[in-house]
Amino acid sequence: MKTAVRKSVMSGRSKSESTTRLRFLADRRTTITLSSLFLGILVTPLARAQVTPSATKPISAESMAVHLTAKRPVAAPTTTPVPAASSAGISSSFNSEQGPGPGPRPIGSGPGCDLFPAPPSVGATVGLPYFGPPPSTVNPSLVGPVKLLNAGTVDDQNGTVTLPLYKGTLKGSKKNVWYILTDVDNSDVAAQLGLNFSAKLTNASNASRTGNIDANGNIVFDKGTVNFAPNRAIVPGPVGAEFPPKSATPGSVGDANYSPFVRIVNAANVIYNAPMVAFDVDANQINFPNGNVDYSKVHDQVVAIDPINMTVTINLINGFSFGRPVWYLSMDASIPLAAAIEHNTFAPLMGNLLLGHDDSAFSPIERIFIATNGPEAGECSNPLRQGLSADLADGHRPNNVLGGIPTIALDYSPAWDAQLFEWTSDAINRGFRGQVREEFQILTFVQDGLITGPGGAAFGSSGFSINCPIVQRLD
Repeated sequence: MKTAVRKSVMSGRSKSESTTRLRFLADRRTTITLSSLFLGILVTPLARAQVTPSATKPISAESMAVHLTAKRPVAAPTTTPVPAASSAGISSSFNSEQGPGPGPRPIGSGPGCDLFPAPPSVGATVGLPYFGPPPSTVNPSLVGPVKLLNAGTVDDQNGTVTLPLYKGTLKGSKKNVWYILTDVDNSDVAAQLGLNFSAKLTNASNASRTGNIDANGNIVFDKGTVNFAPNRAIVPGPVGAEFPPKSATPGSVGDANYSPFVRIVNAANVIYNAPMVAFDVDANQINFPNGNVDYSKVHDQVVAIDPINMTVTINLINGFSFGRPVWYLSMDASIPLAAAIEHNTFAPLMGNLLLGHDDSAFSPIERIFIATNGPEAGECSNPLRQGLSADLADGHRPNNVLGGIPTIALDYSPAWDAQLFEWTSDAINRGFRGQVREEFQILTFVQDGLITGPGGAAFGSSGFSINCPIVQRLD
């Protein structure tokens, strides 16, 4: 079992990366957290160590003017898209379906699949109108919902976000590159364009394409293509041990030069997260403003795309960050197995990211914690449901645990270093297995011997990364 899991997870990675060992220093991370509380808006020494001038110094007025040409109005859908049909929880075909899979708000799905917080009036002696605005409206670091990706509009009833759609080109061939912008490594550009700021993206240059912003505010990419035609297909393992799957094929595949990250050469080398959603097609080939998308031409997470009004509506994913429920996008992964499970694009150039070093100097990543064998019996009706075996058994998302996000920490990156973990047989037999929601809770269970890496291996980086831009904190 151990050999099978590690072979499946480490596909496409070097031996040195696959043997990355356990590395966490709880006392050090706690010290960093306490320091950030005392220093307020000041940047900690840790953050400074990760950042180069693109992220920390104002760029020139000329460079900022180039970036401002990419500014678009906040996107909103012009129609109510029809969500992609899914047989998740109904039949066994969901592992071969194209498209995003169920969204985070499936009606009647049960507490194991819908993480939207209950209103504060539950259990109170007064109704909801009595309660004032949540504290997050005054200070986004306090309790309450916060939209983080401000370029778009979140539909909290259907679990989607609508973002501006960009139409760039590929240098030389002039082929159309349809993409979105979600994150950037310069705080001033992030504020102007309504994107997430990630200082760590500055350290992702070796896993980035290059490009230039043209006079219309679109990127001319030097290289990198994606084939959206493949059919996503997964054959799960046996019941109760669905992960690792027997086989997995992603629904879209980038060439060796594709990464969602792009360094803008003609504007101070600022790095954007610019995932591709369609390639080498004209507007009339991807005009699906009402849904019912052709996934042979468009990214599997797209719910609707409107190249006339230049918007795209994308599925949101449930997760947690330090105990708080969040919604994020899943756009790319550095190995085919992860791309197939995540309904996203295999992006080979992401394989250049430095993994296993978390918050050390020059790290481009933050950690995401993914259970392999969390509770799954009862599907969405099980409030403790979590993990990849559950995902492959019922088609709903695995409820992953993210590290730091904006408003909670300073070390956010959309490039997440996957840390797969497995509950030990002893922990399961003693009834300790459950849903975990917070990084240090997981690390404590590792320290106590309740959780290991897959197949009993040492816990640590699993040797691949996922591009998951944060969209909204729900509480």
